[in-house]
Amino acid sequence: MAPASILKQERLLPVAAAIAVLFFFTEHSLLEMGQTAVLIASAALIAVIVLASTRVAHHAEVLARKVGDPYGTMILTLSAVAVEVLILAIMMRSASSPTLVRDTIYAAVMLDINGILGLAALLGGLRHGEQSYNDDSSRTYSVMILTAMGISMVVPEFVPRDRWHLYSAFTIGAMVALYALFLRMQVGTHSYFFSYSYPTTHRRAAASAAAQGAAEEPEHDPAEESAAISIGVILVGVIIIGVLAEFMSTLLNAGLEGTGAPPAMMAVVVATISAAPEILTALRAALRNQMQAVVNIALGASLSTVILTVPVMEAIALYTGQPFLMAMTPVQTVMVAITLIAVAINLNDGQTNAIEGMTHFVLFATFVMLTILGL
Repeated sequence: MAPASILKQERLLPVAAAIAVLFFFTEHSLLEMGQTAVLIASAALIAVIVLASTRVAHHAEVLARKVGDPYGTMILTLSAVAVEVLILAIMMRSASSPTLVRDTIYAAVMLDINGILGLAALLGGLRHGEQSYNDDSSRTYSVMILTAMGISMVVPEFVPRDRWHLYSAFTIGAMVALYALFLRMQVGTHSYFFSYSYPTTHRRAAASAAAQGAAEEPEHDPAEESAAISIGVILVGVIIIGVLAEFMSTLLNAGLEGTGAPPAMMAVVVATISAAPEILTALRAALRNQMQAVVNIALGASLSTVILTVPVMEAIALYTGQPFLMAMTPVQTVMVAITLIAVAINLNDGQTNAIEGMTHFVLFATFVMLTILGL
């Protein structure tokens, strides 16, 4: 592909880079223009970061289609988590909240499982009725999420303050061990847990929906896009997102100060930015009757968020000597428990439907309401 074609196709990233340069020279002026101007600038930066992250997600999807499942969805979720960890690490430098890491992980799990999975199962169920998937994947994801969140976000409530560094070191080791074994299982002898062979009727329906979607909105053939170019764009995109996140963190902190906004607002922003591309991918898969992809994306993203974000942030805490408050509040613990119980019941028979999707979407609406109430 010619350089001119690449620049034309990836025009969002040069625009995002130019905006980053603009904010580099105008950041101090904006901070002096008042809270309204700062909040508007913060919203603009969030929009630009989301657009840039969609390009990163697009090229992760290109790589995913080239390698196929289960490697494909693993690449998609890891790219989203990489963006989330980067933004979170940058925001922790200027944010004063010791609960930002905990609240971000909690918000990401609520958004991925109840928001993405709930909405996808609801819309897909209304369109296709019951949608099939491999229930081995849902059970594996669910027990891994339960274990990882229990170790890292429930047990810390009972750890003495003067021994936090010992438990943090243990948590890092436990998360790495869990993910190493999970990764070996996902890409090794148990890879069939995370794939699904659709019956002929489902394949025809999925192909028909895909053909209809292609007729309405032509897409580039992944085979025509170079893997090297995709990797390069992902790396450049992550760097640009990191620079933009630096400015967003400063402006958003200044803009929200004294407004009475919920304490978890920053966490919800970070979780939403990282999940935005996944939402579109999951909804497209559900409408094409490919529920296995939705399960892999939603539950895989939740697991990756917990099991990868926790050790990175705990390592930062050990390095700086400043612990984060990782133990969930009683309300958060109850919401996570209800969510994982609902997942265990709904995703236990190999089929989803609109009712199951609605139960998770109502839980997501509850999470939004609790956030607005500051709980």
